[in-house]
Amino acid sequence: MPSTTTSHSGGLIAEPPGGHEPAGVSAVGRVPAIRPERAPVPTSNGIVVLDVALPVYNEEAALETAVRRLHSYLKDSFAHRFVITIADNASTDSTLEVAHRLCAELGDVRVVHLDRKGRGRALRTVWLASEAAVVAYMDVDLSTDLAALGPLVAPLLSGHSDLSIGTRLNRNSRVVRGAKREFISRSYNLVLRGSLGARFSDAQCGFKAIRSDIARALLPHTVDDAWFFDTELLVIADRAGLRVAEVPVDWTDDPDSSVDILRTSIDDLKGIVRIGRDMITGRIPVTELRDALGRNAPDRSSGALLGQMVRFGVIGAFSTLAYLALFLTLRTIADAQAANFVALLISAVANTAANRLFTFGVSGRSGALRHQFQGLAVFVLGLALTSGALFWLHSEHEPSRGVEVAIVVGANLLATLLKFILFRSWVFKHPRRHPAAPPPAGPIDASAIK
Repeated sequence: MPSTTTSHSGGLIAEPPGGHEPAGVSAVGRVPAIRPERAPVPTSNGIVVLDVALPVYNEEAALETAVRRLHSYLKDSFAHRFVITIADNASTDSTLEVAHRLCAELGDVRVVHLDRKGRGRALRTVWLASEAAVVAYMDVDLSTDLAALGPLVAPLLSGHSDLSIGTRLNRNSRVVRGAKREFISRSYNLVLRGSLGARFSDAQCGFKAIRSDIARALLPHTVDDAWFFDTELLVIADRAGLRVAEVPVDWTDDPDSSVDILRTSIDDLKGIVRIGRDMITGRIPVTELRDALGRNAPDRSSGALLGQMVRFGVIGAFSTLAYLALFLTLRTIADAQAANFVALLISAVANTAANRLFTFGVSGRSGALRHQFQGLAVFVLGLALTSGALFWLHSEHEPSRGVEVAIVVGANLLATLLKFILFRSWVFKHPRRHPAAPPPAGPIDASAIK
């Protein structure tokens, strides 16, 4: 567990929120209800309204200029109380000394030192410990024009939105960066939309803000300590029915960035697989979070037909390839009917689980067994189609292996179309959600969000 030293105009020593798995990860029944129509943040009672975190590692050269520039901008342009938190990630150069010097000189700057690296760990630690109504972060290179900070924070202060992100992929954004980074960024966000059904446009832009009450409810369900933290938080928020505001930014790439693009890309792809698994197994209690926090957003089971068809088609293509590989493997040790049965059964179970999460947005263990039984009923229909096709084929003559494969693949594709219709209209059809009566207006009990 990382230790932290927090300094604010003198030197307050504090311990971080506990451990890698914060309390509340498994206690899904204790997710608190937060008023769906968020109240505006009170700004006239002297509270700290905004806490901007700057996660840094060995940034002795860039830190002072960045902090002074940000501090000056906030003093001149932000009308409410703010703090800047320098989150030092186990730097080995003089970054921490520079941070403490700035803290002593500038009254609105504090320092948090962690003895282990990781942007996700740093942000989780400082955000959970912050007393501000809105917490934010930006990269220390200040690649994003600070003029976007006001539009980033405004929808959170008004109660209009729950999270706010800068996006470099909007047509109104102005971005200066190389073709390689542009391609990787767009490809990654395309993978996110195709695999997890994400509705936000830019997961990786280092310019984000979130209401503190929402952060305290979501952060215990995040586990990534590095660069995937942003994506993990956004996916959970998106699935929980929260509103994410997007602000087109002016962004200039830092040519001296130390980020390992290849390693980060691989880690991000692993993270996508993990978060998908976590939603399937229920480690991330999406349904409970949606019920407690969501703005009565429609269930994804009743979502846009085109998006569902695309995701179902991608899953179906992989399922067909898996089925074909299994069929050909089993055909070497079994007859055609037995090989077809086993291959179709295995691929059907995997297909139902994948469509449950990615196509129709159903996660957690609740109802999973019933969905699998209903999926098996659909499987029986598919089996009847493929088995009937094989029976007809072999009743005429002994076909070649190529003809046999073509027939079972064609029959399997027809069964897939039938499966989509039944999945959408029967297996994953949810009853219409009716808006619940909002809880009484009043301040949110932050201590309950643990």
